[in-house]
Amino acid sequence: MSRNAAVSRVGSEQALAVYQELRARPDSTLDEVAHRLQLSSEERERCREELASLGLTAPQHPRDRPESDTPPDAGARIVVDPDVALLRLLRRERDRLQDRLAATSHAHTALEALAGPFLRAGAAPRSEVEVEIVTDPQRVLRELAELTESVRTAVHVMHTGSVRREDMAAELERDRSRAARGVRVRAMYSRRVGTVPEMTQHLRERAALGVELRLSPVVPMNMVLADENFALLPTDPHDPDSPTILARGPGLVRSYLALYEYCWQAASRYGEEPGEGGGDGLSDQQRAALHMLASGIKDEQIARSLGVSLRTVSRLLSEVMQELGAASRFEAGVKAARLGLLDGEGSEHGL
Repeated sequence: MSRNAAVSRVGSEQALAVYQELRARPDSTLDEVAHRLQLSSEERERCREELASLGLTAPQHPRDRPESDTPPDAGARIVVDPDVALLRLLRRERDRLQDRLAATSHAHTALEALAGPFLRAGAAPRSEVEVEIVTDPQRVLRELAELTESVRTAVHVMHTGSVRREDMAAELERDRSRAARGVRVRAMYSRRVGTVPEMTQHLRERAALGVELRLSPVVPMNMVLADENFALLPTDPHDPDSPTILARGPGLVRSYLALYEYCWQAASRYGEEPGEGGGDGLSDQQRAALHMLASGIKDEQIARSLGVSLRTVSRLLSEVMQELGAASRFEAGVKAARLGLLDGEGSEHGL
């Protein structure tokens, strides 16, 4: 390629040319490719940084380097397939969400301190924000009953676990009353409630009444929000029996609504994760192959790690795709990440 042709490629076009050349000649280094493309030192470094930031190149592990008398290059990098880079990016975003939820839980402790003595002492006008700590469970039930009658536009609910059997009928009655008045109701549950038979029936009945339902692997706390003006949540997110914060006023409630919307967008719509294709039927060997696939490991290395043949690896991954209802390996990885099948089990496979 002539220097004039190389100069005509700027920014991402140069990085794309380098990436295509690296894939076509896997034995070449980025410096060698940049030299063939007649890139300047500045252009070469810009391409190096762009490919690394996109996850299209990664540091080469010493065990992956070919045996040679030549000292290893500490800066050597390997080329990553685009679908693997995208999957890793999706997993990083999922981890960022979990970190965000953890940080929110810590911030909630500070909010509890503010909500009690400081706001009530006059840090905010009572006409704008009213906050109190309620210790009487019966008072909480009365507030929920009054909310059902007074809410005008929308109710947003978050559940960390199952609804108690004795409360299910009352919840359905509230749903009927709200539906009759055209109130929008959204409810988010922890995904594990789908394994409880009574909750499965309860969710079906709520959905039949028009309640919008979503399931999430991470639900930070129990919460009830209404009309951007009412919030009911525990003082301790990890203890559902702790005293309850009762807050009124958009200045505070909108902050909780922003958290709810963040969690809602990350959750899955109820009914999109049937038992078949949910990943519950995967064997330990299939899960191990799935984890290694998600980390970008090639079939040959998966076969060596599992002590099986390439044909067996191909069969295992085909079974994983069928179980997840995926048309491709990439889609299988995305669905596995969304279902939480890659959570907490990847360390032994290099995830």
